[in-house]
Amino acid sequence: MEKDYLTIKENGVNEIDIKKSQFICSIARVSNEEEAMAFVNSVKEEHKKATHNCHAYVIGQDDSIQRASDNGEPSGTAGVPILEALKNIGVHNTAAVVTRYFGGIKLGAGGLIRAYSNATTKAIEHVGIVKKILQTEITIDVAYNLFDQLNYHLEENGINIIDTQYTDKVSVIVAIDNPKVEEFKQKVIDLLNGRVEMHDGDEKYFEVDHDPYKKE
Repeated sequence: MEKDYLTIKENGVNEIDIKKSQFICSIARVSNEEEAMAFVNSVKEEHKKATHNCHAYVIGQDDSIQRASDNGEPSGTAGVPILEALKNIGVHNTAAVVTRYFGGIKLGAGGLIRAYSNATTKAIEHVGIVKKILQTEITIDVAYNLFDQLNYHLEENGINIIDTQYTDKVSVIVAIDNPKVEEFKQKVIDLLNGRVEMHDGDEKYFEVDHDPYKKE
């Protein structure tokens, strides 16, 4: 069943330096394994002179596909820490490649695990996180003299307004969380004393910024 989920806000790159080694994390949204591997290969090509290009990705709302590669680093010190960083933060449909340029100082197994995990976490913090919410589009048709009242209600309640169209009437297209559709429509009807027409549209995923440290 489709549900709300987290993913990264945008593709990006972030670098950290640890004991003279560069750890460059490239991160991207992906929707399937082919896209994930295409992204991994593109980063490998860009950094083909790097010491290592380690990667991991999670695909599906329940992470039904999970892959990780150490790319020459000691087993379990790179790919799995990248994968665990993605899972611990809770992002889905995301691929991360951590490129390492060796600086001459060995980090040891524990140091490598921390470095690859931190590089991934910092990259996610850098690009940000969004929540993908499954919502239903609803078109609300009202007369011009009722528009201000409706608009104030929508803004006060933080409703996701997609578009406003002006013809012989005002049509406001909003997106409402699926479980709240009927409750929302009843509130609008009560607000305007029934002087409104509403039409359900498509179900779509919409994005809202997400703060992982904020309690919901």
